[in-house]
Amino acid sequence: MSWNSGYDADWRPYVPVAERRRRAAKKIAKLKKAGRTISPVEIAGRKITRTFWGNAWGQNLESYSDYANRLPRGRTYIRNGSLVDLQIEAGRVRALVSGSEIYEINIRIKRLTRPRWNKIKGQCAGQIASLVEMLQGSISKGVMANVTRKGTGLFPAPREISFDCSCPDWAAMCKHVAATLYGVGARLDDRPELLFRLRGVDPAEMVEAAIDQPMRASRSRRGRVLESDELSSVFGVDIVDGDLDITRIRKKRNTGSSRKVRAKSTARKTQAKRSAKKSTKKSTKKSAKKSARKESAKKVSRKKANRKKVGRKKTSAKRRA
Repeated sequence: MSWNSGYDADWRPYVPVAERRRRAAKKIAKLKKAGRTISPVEIAGRKITRTFWGNAWGQNLESYSDYANRLPRGRTYIRNGSLVDLQIEAGRVRALVSGSEIYEINIRIKRLTRPRWNKIKGQCAGQIASLVEMLQGSISKGVMANVTRKGTGLFPAPREISFDCSCPDWAAMCKHVAATLYGVGARLDDRPELLFRLRGVDPAEMVEAAIDQPMRASRSRRGRVLESDELSSVFGVDIVDGDLDITRIRKKRNTGSSRKVRAKSTARKTQAKRSAKKSTKKSTKKSAKKSARKESAKKVSRKKANRKKVGRKKTSAKRRA
């Protein structure tokens, strides 16, 4: 933390929440006027997070002794609306927290290494039916264990996190940083794809890996950890954001399967036409042969009849003679 020597005491005077909000509103208006996009975090009720990804983020951070005793300092700040801006990017989290002043927080989080990401994809291959299902948290216990496993999953360990705050607090993790980390979990409730962006990976790769392997659907359905109805209001089928375009991914998959279906349908129709033509040809040939046989039989009959007539005439002529 940086230290501001302009203050004689270790702590600045307490500023009421109402005054903080007034200052924050003034600062935000100024930033918006300058063209900056502001994205505050607002908590409804006492629970900071409410879905699979948000809860898993907080549980991961609190599982480390380095953070267990420091994170709670930020709970009050996040609950009273002090996190006035939160921006999550690849490998970085930026925030503005309203305290005695508006403080700037900058958190760096290392991106997942390619071997670690490949291992996660391999462990989850064949167990994820769709990207939407995964982002909703409707995934099997096996997948959940892999993506949330301490030290090897998607979530960062303390050694992968570094942070800085413009406040004068000398603590390794001040309450403003703690509020920001809780804010990340709250943001993941509504936009879980940001976790993948933060770690520098593409969640679509997990689904693509699953396409190449048979689905263990029955196993996946038996092992769901969250009911989809509690998340249905959060996600729609079409989620488009930044580098992640779920609509495009779903369309790509559906287009591929549609092409296969159309190709099979066309092949069946062609085969049916060929069979019909062959059947028609065979029927025509049979009819022609049958007609030819009938005509031949008629000719033979006529010849026999003519021979009989000629014979009778000769016999009659001999008798007369």
